[in-house]
Amino acid sequence: MSFFKKLKEKITKSTDTVTEKFKEGLTKTRDSFSGKVNDLVARYRKVDEDFFEELEEILIQADVGFETVMELIDELKMEVKRRNIQDPREVQSVISEKLVDIYNAGEEQSSQLNIQKDGLTVMLFVGVNGVGKTTTIGKLSYKFKNEGKKVMLAAGDTFRAGAIEQLEVWGERVGVDVIKQAEGSDPAAVMFDAISAAKSRQADILLCDTAGRLQNKVNLMKELEKVKRVIEREIPGAPHEVILVLDATTGQNALIQAKTFKEVTNVSGIVLSKLDGTAKGGIVLAIRNELKIPVKFVGLGEKMDDLQEFDAERYVYGLFADEVEKAE
Repeated sequence: MSFFKKLKEKITKSTDTVTEKFKEGLTKTRDSFSGKVNDLVARYRKVDEDFFEELEEILIQADVGFETVMELIDELKMEVKRRNIQDPREVQSVISEKLVDIYNAGEEQSSQLNIQKDGLTVMLFVGVNGVGKTTTIGKLSYKFKNEGKKVMLAAGDTFRAGAIEQLEVWGERVGVDVIKQAEGSDPAAVMFDAISAAKSRQADILLCDTAGRLQNKVNLMKELEKVKRVIEREIPGAPHEVILVLDATTGQNALIQAKTFKEVTNVSGIVLSKLDGTAKGGIVLAIRNELKIPVKFVGLGEKMDDLQEFDAERYVYGLFADEVEKAE
């Protein structure tokens, strides 16, 4: 049975709104990537070296990342040889299967959030300005509140003009408290206040915003280290998650940012915002495969519930939805 057929059966059993969100959110990538793969398959009568060279180019254009593409092509060649595949149309299903395998390979870190069963869960959000960090915090607070959790926000980005106000707007919209100090205050002092308030108000989750200036990496590193020290001192083992927010529309630049922040702090997961706004959704695989950091959430639209937990099979379905639905 082809992987498309297996995926179709699985997706049909779980016809939920989340699967539809992945399909809709990946429309731009699907139209570009899947469309090019379809054209390639239609032009070739057999699977040869020229076929793989063109496929390699399509994958690189989708921002899958050079290292990941080389690994994927090697695995595809081996699989085509092992299964004695002659018809290029059969390769599409194998590509989708290998994309899931690559994402799930070596799952050193869980893609599930590290929510504490007892006591306060503290999540620190990092990322450069403009990637959608504050919006991500707002949407996650909405998700957690809907799950019945008591959520609070810490306005730790005290340097960017309007950052505190922006977080307050989200706090009002969702109906959660925001702990803040004046603009220009010490972010570590904000975190201390926020943890004290979260403990006294018996909050379940504290989401902490941070500054995103990468112009001076040394200063940013010192600042994040200080913030983490204060959090750990107040709650041993915290922060329980360090979430890096990246803008999917920046493609390879997002990968560079991820490498930089990985040097600066111990990133435990990634939120890839604005995935619906790019035709280069392959960046998900590049980040996972090259950095070994799980993508925990993806932004698939503007609505409050369009920030979704990442799922490799739904992602691949979003890339090949038309072919999956035609599978027999």
